[in-house]
Amino acid sequence: MAAFSLDNQPMAPGSSSPWIRVFSRVPLALSYPFARWVAWCAWKPFPYRRHVVEGNLKASFPEWDDARRETVIRDYYRGFADVFIEVLRSLRLSREELARRVILKNPEVVREETARGKPVFLLGAHQCNWEWMLLALSAQLDMPVDAAYKPLTDSWAETELRKLRSRLGARMIPAPDLLGDIIKQRNAPRAIAVLADQEPKKGERLHWLSFLNRETAFYVGPEQIARSTRYPAFFLAIKRISRGHYEVEFVRIATAGEQMAPGEFTARYARLVEDQIRAAPADWPWSHKRWKLKKETGPDPIR
Repeated sequence: MAAFSLDNQPMAPGSSSPWIRVFSRVPLALSYPFARWVAWCAWKPFPYRRHVVEGNLKASFPEWDDARRETVIRDYYRGFADVFIEVLRSLRLSREELARRVILKNPEVVREETARGKPVFLLGAHQCNWEWMLLALSAQLDMPVDAAYKPLTDSWAETELRKLRSRLGARMIPAPDLLGDIIKQRNAPRAIAVLADQEPKKGERLHWLSFLNRETAFYVGPEQIARSTRYPAFFLAIKRISRGHYEVEFVRIATAGEQMAPGEFTARYARLVEDQIRAAPADWPWSHKRWKLKKETGPDPIR
């Protein structure tokens, strides 16, 4: 979710690739018509993973008729294209413009927790523009924001995304290093942010839940961290208010010190993600092959 420079200072816009610097100068008012054309191309003449999008929606919402499903598919490609050009624009977003475009609805509930001298755990999902959500957290929470992420295999994309995501001061922590970082800074007041709706890889520790009408694997890591640290935890509920404008609400998943049965934390998170998707289905990445893993019998690593 984020990135940061070695000296913990936001990176200068000039450190990004030339073509990103060029495209970031184009105002969104001019970029959006281009995004709409790209979305139409990906939807109709040159379908981008159309079979994946349609297959995922059919399995997740079998009650929909063809017209309803086609409308969501069209809106998905439109939102996908909009987010792409919004991410490019991230390099030029001022804190003031970002505050207008991404509203944190109730940040006081997070500030109240860190004021007690402990970190807070924030879990989000790949809904709407999660990249701008991270930038908004960095700019508006008035506390250090550390974000766990899965490094990309493409080194160029990895570098460029880290620059964009870190420009307002967020610190990126590779997911395998998160637990060690938490141990080192266990009492440092900060926000620890994670996008936890990605599919685990085969062989990783995972937990199975019923999610969007299918048995779905979730990472065990966030629950293990939440149960061992007993940090207060919130879900980052994001919704699109209008084109290029979003609202983020902090919804409590667990109180500080709360004891939960094995699997309960993950179940609460999954329910919040599913509710968010059902409220705005076009804003979740349906072109991702989320359900490649199939459930196998064996012990649940959470229990």
